[in-house]
Amino acid sequence: MADDDNNSVYQLAAETASLEEQLQGWGEVILMTDKVLRWERAWFPLALMSVVSFSFLMIYYLDPSVLSGVSCFVMFLCLADYLVPALAPRIFGSNKWTTEQQQRFHEICSSLVKSRRRIVGWWKRLFTLKEEKPKMYFMTMLFSLAVVAWIGQQVHNLFLTYLIVSFLLLFPGLNQHGIITKYIGMAKREINKLLKHKEKKNE
Repeated sequence: MADDDNNSVYQLAAETASLEEQLQGWGEVILMTDKVLRWERAWFPLALMSVVSFSFLMIYYLDPSVLSGVSCFVMFLCLADYLVPALAPRIFGSNKWTTEQQQRFHEICSSLVKSRRRIVGWWKRLFTLKEEKPKMYFMTMLFSLAVVAWIGQQVHNLFLTYLIVSFLLLFPGLNQHGIITKYIGMAKREINKLLKHKEKKNE
């Protein structure tokens, strides 16, 4: 058991080091994005939502086809992949990195590796469920996809995408400032109150 844990830790460290090497050219941009997503300054959430809202308004105004939208998005990614590693050191000055910045970059890469592992783990568990309990797998997938299809039918595609993107971008900041934990705690307390009230009525 100890050997498995050691191997897992070693593999995590190796994957993190490999990812750090791959993203080295993006280091300054990643650190700046991390600051924005964690709301290190009070105006970051407003700026973030302004950029997202403007982007979606432009998409709504231009109303590109799916093929044009995908092509432009991939073109933007290609340009960013070419220009960012070349321009970022000149703009931010990578030679001025502090130990704290290097440590934060390491933590971000480690979190990305762990997130990737979780996604792969969920994917494997889904296939395990399919093999061991095919009926439950079928009913769960059917129900989940039906709910998603119903939501997609009720809400405009672009607006639904806007809500999802906004939530994903705001989530790190909400989590960092304890807002999510606060409201989850409030919801749990309200549920407990309702359950206790129901128990008293039954008595």
